[in-house]
Amino acid sequence: MQVSIYSVRGYELPFLSQALDEDHSVRWLTEALGPATVELARGTEAVVLFTNDTADAAVLEQLAALGVRYVAVRAAGHDQVDVEAARRLGLRVSYVPEYSPYAIAEHAVALMLALNRQLRRADAQARQADFRLDSLVGFDLHGKTVGLVGCGRIGGVLARILHGFGCHLLAHDLAPDPELIRRYHLRYVSLSELCAAADIISLHAPLTPATHYLFSASQLALLKPGAMLINTGRGGLLDTRAALAALQSGHLGYLGLDVYEHEKGLFFADHSRDAPDPLLAALLNHPNVLITGHQGFLTREALTNIATTTAASLAAWARNEPAAHEL
Repeated sequence: MQVSIYSVRGYELPFLSQALDEDHSVRWLTEALGPATVELARGTEAVVLFTNDTADAAVLEQLAALGVRYVAVRAAGHDQVDVEAARRLGLRVSYVPEYSPYAIAEHAVALMLALNRQLRRADAQARQADFRLDSLVGFDLHGKTVGLVGCGRIGGVLARILHGFGCHLLAHDLAPDPELIRRYHLRYVSLSELCAAADIISLHAPLTPATHYLFSASQLALLKPGAMLINTGRGGLLDTRAALAALQSGHLGYLGLDVYEHEKGLFFADHSRDAPDPLLAALLNHPNVLITGHQGFLTREALTNIATTTAASLAAWARNEPAAHEL
């Protein structure tokens, strides 16, 4: 099969090239898919996309006109693809539902610990030979209440990790898992009850019209004063301006982000010489904010699973068989 892979980055190239080996003729593209780059897929049967590509109805129509028949998303999040439009156009769409829930869950814990123990500030002070402890007081995770918003594969792994810390666990999810209740004494509650009780909240819900700005100004106002909010899910789950206002007022104590609602065109590239995103710059200037550039998935194990699952989907399509993870 002839395949165009968009938004290719150096860190994933060895994994993708090894998984695809000689079964496909691959066009490696560093450009993101969008209206201006659709033409790059001319002559290929399939396109492979990542998180910040754009595959809305207009782009999909252009792809179909070029002869593209398959769209493989090499990520779990697939809100960048208009799946209904794809079906209407006869395009089949696959994704990678699980590449490493451990990678994301462990990154969420890393953000929690780094914020709580003031590691960003401690590192900056130590580099100046300033070893005073006055501004570095944290708190024990043991005994704290952590709320998981979205408790599927990633949330379940995070529940296991936090249970090991001795945390009390709350969850809000449309499909409660009895096994998590049994193993980790997790309680499923309403979102408002979770917000009022949790010392730390971690977001792992998918981004849908119903979950966009799930944490708006009104929802943030329900948080326990001084609470920590972690988002390794999707940027659009959080109204970032409302979160900044809550930080500035002191109501929100800590904010850890691996995703950002305006990350498209920003993350995965060097913008050090560009004019800064003013909202992101304001967040980064806050001492109790830690932001990573959508790197939660970035482990060798996850990259291997993304590549092999994507290759398996393309191989199934080439045999005219349904892929295991079609939408």
